[in-house]
Amino acid sequence: MLMSYIQKIGWFVGLVLLQVLILNNVHIAGYATPFLYIYLLLKFESTVSRNELMLWAFSLGLIIDIFSNTSGMNAAAAVFLAFMRPLLLRVFMTRDAEIFVPGIHSMGFSSFLKYLLAGVLLHHIFLISLEFFSFASLGIVLIRIIASTLLTTVCLLALEGIRR
Repeated sequence: MLMSYIQKIGWFVGLVLLQVLILNNVHIAGYATPFLYIYLLLKFESTVSRNELMLWAFSLGLIIDIFSNTSGMNAAAAVFLAFMRPLLLRVFMTRDAEIFVPGIHSMGFSSFLKYLLAGVLLHHIFLISLEFFSFASLGIVLIRIIASTLLTTVCLLALEGIRR
């Protein structure tokens, strides 16, 4: 139990540093920015309570917001993702496993890809909609959502492949 929390704190610190120091400065074609910090939220065990996950999400998003000067947008999007995660797991889990860590090996590649894509898309829709706070330039909002979702999903799949 203690070792699990130490690993989570290690991932927390590592993903925050990666996001703040490197990835916040990556803007591909001015539209796509990878948000790898949500990997921690998507990889929690299936038995973690929604409240605990939302507390982790708020802490993670708030730290990202403090260093990125984004006034709570990442915290709100991360908490929204944490709130929706149990539903995503129920929808995309094909087996009847009670305790598992979402991943390619536990869910299968197809189910994990759908789970990952849905989670990243929900996070990005919420985050980018908050960032623009207007649908006056709907085309740009949609391009940023799609481009960032695809880039983040590819990066998360690469991270998942490296981790195993």
